[in-house]
Amino acid sequence: MPIARINQPEARGRPGGVTALAIFFAAGAVVCVVSTTALLFPGSVLEPMWRLNPRGHAAFVSMGPWAPVLLSVVGVGCAAAAHGLRSGRSWGRRLAIALITINLIGDAANVVSGTEPRAVIGIPITALLLLYLATGRVRAYFAGVTK
Repeated sequence: MPIARINQPEARGRPGGVTALAIFFAAGAVVCVVSTTALLFPGSVLEPMWRLNPRGHAAFVSMGPWAPVLLSVVGVGCAAAAHGLRSGRSWGRRLAIALITINLIGDAANVVSGTEPRAVIGIPITALLLLYLATGRVRAYFAGVTK
């Protein structure tokens, strides 16, 4: 019978929503890697993926060499947040909050400017994610892990 260590997040029961967010951020990191690769190698086998979001592709292309840099930074941030959330580190929760807040600001700016009116869908979703990360249970979970 294995002995649970007190400082392991799994021993205290990681909230399911935290696990889901860790998976979400990990998926975001993978999407950033794939998108960066597709931008660096136009016409490759990844090119058809842009049919899913031609406006996004056009926006990235218009950024020139800064697009892969931006996507790489976002990807590293997502990977770090996924790791921090999964391992129950308080910095992971803070990073997730920062990234979600940046996304919320971006969605609001896109809606207000008329650039992407469909971004209005993301506003309540990101607000709910931020509220979830602020709940007592989630804060208590992250407060209990050795930093």
